[in-house]
Amino acid sequence: MRGASAGRKKCIMWAGLLALPTVLDSAVAQGHEIDAASLSLSQIEGGSFRVHWHASSRAWQDDMDSAIRFPPPCALHGDRLDCGDTGLAGTIAFPWLDGTLTRVVVDVQWLEGAHLIRVVTANSPALAVYGGATAGWRSLLPICRDYTKLGIEHIITGFDHLLFVVALTLLVRRRRQLLATVTAFTFAHSISLALTVLGLVSVASPPVEAAIALSIVLVCAECLRPTHSLIQRAPWVAAFAFGLLHGLGFASALLDLGVPERHVPSALVCFNLGVEIGQIAIITAVAAVQTLARSLLAGQSRMRWLPWTRKWLIYAMGGVAAYWLIDRIGPVVGL
Repeated sequence: MRGASAGRKKCIMWAGLLALPTVLDSAVAQGHEIDAASLSLSQIEGGSFRVHWHASSRAWQDDMDSAIRFPPPCALHGDRLDCGDTGLAGTIAFPWLDGTLTRVVVDVQWLEGAHLIRVVTANSPALAVYGGATAGWRSLLPICRDYTKLGIEHIITGFDHLLFVVALTLLVRRRRQLLATVTAFTFAHSISLALTVLGLVSVASPPVEAAIALSIVLVCAECLRPTHSLIQRAPWVAAFAFGLLHGLGFASALLDLGVPERHVPSALVCFNLGVEIGQIAIITAVAAVQTLARSLLAGQSRMRWLPWTRKWLIYAMGGVAAYWLIDRIGPVVGL
């Protein structure tokens, strides 16, 4: 009777965990679906610029006059922007960004070699342009700032990548082994990220997203396995293999956001740097919570709750990842 009761409780537990993710918003499950737009301005002569505008929304693509507010006295004539003797100096605004998830990559080039790159979002739907006085290495500072920030945002708000890093941290107990595992994961996703962004590798997004969800399920299962499997003995092997998949996911997001054509290496390095900063922050936070939990639960009577807390957390992450996997398999098989 006791065995049957225990089995019934386990069934109820799994049913609850599998039902939990259904309340999640489907947009979160899909993740990374961000509309993209780009504006390129190339100086022809004096205060005149050639304009190239691309938007995923057909309405904004066809109505550039409403989509973009150039600083006065700039006037748009077809694909040519004339700013007079003052040149392109002032604020370029995209008022329609408010309330959207769209990011606009703005690329301005002057004849003397100055280059300005900015990523404009709904939080800041305008940018200031100070003419072509800034050139050389200083033009890389905006790229590094914007794309490093994008990398941090992507791993912190990309819940599938976040859960994988947390699960990996829970799987590896020893610090030296954790360092080797994280290094392997970093090395792997840096390779696949670079190869994809540079156009040397091309993989469809749906199977990649499904495989990323599967990687979380597998690592969570390894966290619960009582015996020492190959992955538990050499977690860096799994981290490297799964890192290649996650790198493809990072690349898909970066390409959707837009990469400045003349600054692909800089944008790539800075985005990857942001991902690493976010990854280190997640690992540090998990380690801090584990240390705090051990100190708060110090004492033989309370320490028995620590393994159960860890197990329930792994069950919850595995349940969410399983829901993502089921949801993402549909586009892969054509449902």
